[in-house]
Amino acid sequence: MSGPPSPRSLPQPGHLYDVAVIGAGLAGTELAWRLARAGQDVLLVTQALDHLGNLYGPTIGGADFPPGSLPAGVAARMGPDTDGWTFHRLLKAEVEATPGIHLLQSTVTGLEEEEERLTLATWEGPALHARRGVLAVGAFLKGRLLIGDTMEEAGRLSEVAYDFLADDLARAGVWLIGGEQEAAGVEGAPPYTVRFLTPAPGELDGFRVTRFDHLYALGRCTPGEHTYRSVLEDAARLAAGLSGEGGA
Repeated sequence: MSGPPSPRSLPQPGHLYDVAVIGAGLAGTELAWRLARAGQDVLLVTQALDHLGNLYGPTIGGADFPPGSLPAGVAARMGPDTDGWTFHRLLKAEVEATPGIHLLQSTVTGLEEEEERLTLATWEGPALHARRGVLAVGAFLKGRLLIGDTMEEAGRLSEVAYDFLADDLARAGVWLIGGEQEAAGVEGAPPYTVRFLTPAPGELDGFRVTRFDHLYALGRCTPGEHTYRSVLEDAARLAAGLSGEGGA
């Protein structure tokens, strides 16, 4: 059951969100959408709004989105069309129209806890504040994209990696380990490999990052095998926990 939606945030400097979601891929957008519908005041912050909801492949063909999820609803409206850009455009419009979500383009570079809130440092300068934060940065913690003999600092094609944030987590004592993601080539897009970091299994208690009191991690930036379906189902579980409907 969803509670009444909170009004859209009108943030001023020092605004305290209920939850700050760092990363707006499938997991981050699903989590923010569910939390806002449950009455939470949510910040969804991403390095590039034009990449919101992007997938590893250029289409949604074969994507196994669970029923009731935001991507499943968007995909159903697309009918037979599987174009990834159309999917991104419709998903972004849905997120923008959801009361209670502040969608912000900014680069989070560090995290600091103080009493009952989490402060997010940004590359642009302004600090952001929330009662709880969620890492949903996918393959972007020190992401390195390899195509043939070339390498770029990215988590997907032309999407910049979170190097500063990875370094900050390591300074906080979070043990980071390596992960890898393969993207098959399709017409118009070459195959590529992404190598990235995730918190080690021992750094997590369920979704919670144990070295912090108010930080959680979700999706491909956690260790293990993940699919579109699994990260969306995890987002639903975490949303229920953070909104008081279940344990996180």
